[in-house]
Amino acid sequence: MMIVNKEKCIACGLCINDCPARCITWKDNKAFVVNKICIECGHCIAICPKFAVSTEEDKMKEVIPYKEETFHIEPENLLNFIKFRRSIRQFKDQEVEIEKLEKIIEAGRFTETARNLQDVSYIVVRKDIDKLRILVMERLYHMGQHILENLTQETMSIKKYAKMWVDMYEAYQKNPNIEDTIYFNAPALILVVSPTPINGGLASTNMELMTNALGLGTFYSGFTVRAAEDNQKIREFLELKEDEQIISCLAIGYPKVNYLRTVPRNDAKITWL
Repeated sequence: MMIVNKEKCIACGLCINDCPARCITWKDNKAFVVNKICIECGHCIAICPKFAVSTEEDKMKEVIPYKEETFHIEPENLLNFIKFRRSIRQFKDQEVEIEKLEKIIEAGRFTETARNLQDVSYIVVRKDIDKLRILVMERLYHMGQHILENLTQETMSIKKYAKMWVDMYEAYQKNPNIEDTIYFNAPALILVVSPTPINGGLASTNMELMTNALGLGTFYSGFTVRAAEDNQKIREFLELKEDEQIISCLAIGYPKVNYLRTVPRNDAKITWL
């Protein structure tokens, strides 16, 4: 619920003009929030020059006033930071601090969501990574077998992955101590979960940026996402609700490799209208 302090409100109209839900109106020449249609996006709190708008006290504790020295990032630095990121698959034998994992999740929590649904949640896997890895390998093995036995024109493009999944699991059965080719010995996973793919995807991107800023490395485990689709064993292990789906899986740890420069990319395909 949004509340307007009438004594502080100077009737400037900034909150009314900026409200995406159009739920703020005038009442007694002061701003008034119609909370039954409010999506609680917080634009009114952020824009008010007199800090006249607020919500529940606990939530207001994390509101931070803008200061250029702590909020501004130079565009070229940000772009270079994005260009320099690498998917990491070589990790040190070193645990990731809980505080750093929480900060990564915080970056996801403050990412925008459609209609301010805030419908993204997170599963952190640390001590049970090996259990999840085995479940993922088993599922991929059966998927790979099915693909190889029923090849079609459509599945030819993933034939090499199907064979990889089968070979990977068969090698594990012969030697359970074989090299980890699912998570590459990353000490922590964060699974981003949401019924809305775009919301989970946006959160994942900001989380990756924070991971790199903390001196950590990550890669997206697409194999985990693929294996978990409609697989009851993995869903039960992760305690997923019926409407929840895994949007991404970030394997996180301290990099065992140092990169020295950015790499080329294809030109952007742009249509100017």
